[in-house]
Amino acid sequence: MEPAEGSGALGFHGDEEIIEVVELGPPGPDDLADEMEDVDFDDEGAEEPDAEAWETEDDEGVEDGMEAQDDSEVTFSLHSASVFCVSLDPKTNTLAVTGGEDDKAFVWRVSDGELLFECSGHKDSVTCAGFSHDSVFVATGDMSGLIKVWRVDTKEEVWSFEVGDLEWMEWHPQAHVLLAGTADGNSWMWKIPSGDCKTFQGPACPATCGRILPDGKRAVVGYEDGTMRIWDLKQGTSLHVLKGQDGHQDPLTCVASSQDGSLIMTGSVDCHAKLINSATGKVVCVFKMENMAPKAPAGEGEEAESNSVESLGFCNVMPLAAVGYLDGTLAIYDLSTQSLRHKCQHESGIVQLLWEESSAVVYTCSLDGAVRLWDARSGKMISEYRGHSAEILDFAVNKDASIVVTTSGDHQAKVFCVQRPDR
Repeated sequence: MEPAEGSGALGFHGDEEIIEVVELGPPGPDDLADEMEDVDFDDEGAEEPDAEAWETEDDEGVEDGMEAQDDSEVTFSLHSASVFCVSLDPKTNTLAVTGGEDDKAFVWRVSDGELLFECSGHKDSVTCAGFSHDSVFVATGDMSGLIKVWRVDTKEEVWSFEVGDLEWMEWHPQAHVLLAGTADGNSWMWKIPSGDCKTFQGPACPATCGRILPDGKRAVVGYEDGTMRIWDLKQGTSLHVLKGQDGHQDPLTCVASSQDGSLIMTGSVDCHAKLINSATGKVVCVFKMENMAPKAPAGEGEEAESNSVESLGFCNVMPLAAVGYLDGTLAIYDLSTQSLRHKCQHESGIVQLLWEESSAVVYTCSLDGAVRLWDARSGKMISEYRGHSAEILDFAVNKDASIVVTTSGDHQAKVFCVQRPDR
């Protein structure tokens, strides 16, 4: 299949609804600054974190049969417990930030694993960490809801705030604005470092996942009750709500947006992925994983194996989307025909997937501790990288797709060189 011409050139056939592609060019910095000045931020004090502490599962032992082979170039081993999250700085891709179950977050150099500074002061597992769009700031958030922001060049903390139990956190793609979702159903938005604040009130259940759309003016948030909302960030109003039959039957686990923001995809514990037109809020199609291998019935004292959508994403260069499932299935869907194109099977559950920025290559990391690269056109595995002695919990790919940084339950972060000779 040839790459689609231009942005949003998706053709739908048959009786399917035709998506009206709305061209939303990214606003310039001045426009954005003006718009952000207009935002009415409420002066709200920090909420007390929920009294009920999050329980973390004990580290499971290393799975039998995990090889001692190590394909990594660099190992970062300052964490003393599972490492939950990693992000690369967008501007240079030379720095990583990792957060872990040891209540610590570190900013370190990808080339040699050298520590730049510790983001100190957290009192619970650090589950969210990321750099601002221009790599000026780095934000870290722990499960109890304490969020801190540091200026990277001076290594100084410039802002902190406490919300309810934290579910997710994301930087705005063009401004020093931070968005986060909490277990009480609220989503919070702050200007950094001033701390001007705004809240978006969801249903009375956790805001389980969220994503700011590429236009920088809207965000999509998924909730535990199966609903999804598209929010207008400036007005603070809900533009579209998907619930009931349009929503999911179980909690949302992940959301993704196409490069031009015209399409959104949501994934859920109900094993469905829904494709949604972001302009109309209408469901275009539902991807159900048919013919899943039947699970063996659970023996006495065993829990039945569950399945769910764990991660999803859109390809930038072809009308394709990928969905990763807990049962180890990577499904590649063709958006033009709304059909399953390839099914790539892993032996263990997929934790996360990421597309290369400028090719039809999708990366997966899984509970067996390996990173795999897949050619979405053929459905074939290109390569696999090992080095962790426990499950991979998060990973990041740099812009030119030459390195992958992984974090694991083995208390380590690793840097793998994945550059292929054919690029």
